[in-house]
Amino acid sequence: MAPSRSSSLREVYAPFELVLDPARVGLRRREVRTRVGPVVLHAGERRDDGPATVLLHGAAGSWTTWTPLLLAAAAEGCRPANLVVVDLPGWGDSPLPDRPLSNGRSALTADAYAGAVRDAVEALGYRSWNLVGHSMGGLIALQLATRDPARTESVVVVSPTGPSLMEAARHPLRWFGREPAFVGLLGVMTAFSRAGGTASLLLRGLDRMHVLRPVVAPLFARPAEIPPGVASALAREVRPEAFTIAARVAAGYDPARWAGITAPVRVLRGSRDAFSAEADDSRLDRLMPGSSVTVVGTAGHFAHIEAPFAVLDELGSSVCAGAGR
Repeated sequence: MAPSRSSSLREVYAPFELVLDPARVGLRRREVRTRVGPVVLHAGERRDDGPATVLLHGAAGSWTTWTPLLLAAAAEGCRPANLVVVDLPGWGDSPLPDRPLSNGRSALTADAYAGAVRDAVEALGYRSWNLVGHSMGGLIALQLATRDPARTESVVVVSPTGPSLMEAARHPLRWFGREPAFVGLLGVMTAFSRAGGTASLLLRGLDRMHVLRPVVAPLFARPAEIPPGVASALAREVRPEAFTIAARVAAGYDPARWAGITAPVRVLRGSRDAFSAEADDSRLDRLMPGSSVTVVGTAGHFAHIEAPFAVLDELGSSVCAGAGR
């Protein structure tokens, strides 16, 4: 018997480009109002009254970073239902809030992010959810699970922002030796954020000159093998101001809050993740007793791009429930 399409693709590192057209992955663009302002999301078909499966990207990218996972699902014959893929405030098509605090800093906090996600999902009529978050989106997923335990059915976090990165965000110089990739990226983003509105124009110019690829290279286990469109798309999605706000949120966050999570939690990280420290595995277990950690081989910080089938296997029925898989 000839191997299936998905069988052959499973052996390929980073087998898919990012998709910019939501219709190609069965989603429809929506804009909803939340407590921090408008949020753009991309929603799949709602087939039943079950929970939404909410995908939250990290502080490097937008909703499009999840499209390789959705393409892997399609290759497996899975038709995900009840999907809600969010552009977090400040990324993709979702603007930053226009209501700064009196000290001039952003009104965004971990709780504000989580509340905006809740508002967006409830605007579609859902009252419960399975949460899937990557990097900073993982922190937001865990915060939402903390504040709304009764409505959270499960949590999967891919390379979440954990205690080590929180410490590095608080004390970047002190932690440079242990988290050089993150501290270096934070320095670059902080410098760009000072350029204000001209930063995006400058970054697009640098992308056309192929200068930004080294900036995103540490995010991947095999940067030379990443499809050109992936590196370029991530480079275009760089949001220096939003990144520095996210770092500030991480610096002020107390992960002891996660002890209040009642839903099952699974943690995935790449074996060559420059941002998600192996030392955090035991700390996450103490913070969330009963959680499990899975190491995805040959992946860096973006396992859902680098090894989307492996991540799909871990998500299982929360993505493919009721489908022909």
